[in-house]
Amino acid sequence: MDRHARLASLLEMLAQNGKVDVDQAVGQLGASAATIRRDLVYLDQQRLATRTHGGAVANSAAYDLPLRFKTQRAADQKRGIGVRAAALAPVGGVVALNGGTTTLEVARAIAARADLASQDGAAQTLTVVTNAVNLAAELLARPYLKLVVTGGVVRQHSYELFGPLAERSIESLSVDVLFLGVDGFDAGFGASAHSDAEVSTNSLLVRAAAEVVAVADSSKIGRRAFAQICRAQDVAKLVTDQGIAPAAKTQFEALGIEVITV
Repeated sequence: MDRHARLASLLEMLAQNGKVDVDQAVGQLGASAATIRRDLVYLDQQRLATRTHGGAVANSAAYDLPLRFKTQRAADQKRGIGVRAAALAPVGGVVALNGGTTTLEVARAIAARADLASQDGAAQTLTVVTNAVNLAAELLARPYLKLVVTGGVVRQHSYELFGPLAERSIESLSVDVLFLGVDGFDAGFGASAHSDAEVSTNSLLVRAAAEVVAVADSSKIGRRAFAQICRAQDVAKLVTDQGIAPAAKTQFEALGIEVITV
């Protein structure tokens, strides 16, 4: 296991258990105790954990992992979800994307859509609105895309723009489809995120959209993160992978949500 994957695994342990023990991590990750200790020192320096004797305990930030540590988790599933969701973007329409590793894959798939690129090079065949600067970077230099980026303050963990400037710009918009990345999606609690700083902005994107498409790998399904973005009933479609539990799929479909698996 390389260092990037190891750090992501340690952060996942911290998020799930609130702490990590060096001996436990050695057993689970197959690395030496010295390597795990160096990793925990690094996480402490990044303020993602607090080093303790024999291990580390979670800081609040550990529940909101930086994107650079998240990108390898369920990578194949997220790419598949991204391609399938991107096919739902209507030619000539307006779509919006919030930040996240799965919406990043949606953005990449939109940028690669042949039917958009094959149009007249001078024509813009899709308008994309985003409040995530890394997603915007993926969509630059595509003459067939009109790219709109909200204002706001950049949140370093997720690269999302939030705050009053972002909210004012979103309030004046109307979009056809929102591709909504989430930290949890539960039939009872709805779509949710770990960060309350992002929830207000994401909720406004939901209100601006005629249709909301949640994009989430199956590890997010049935989970409830800290703050609600919207009710499950506000979501028209869920694009996820085949790991979704049949009971969860049935619950969503009973609410009128179309569940698309890849």
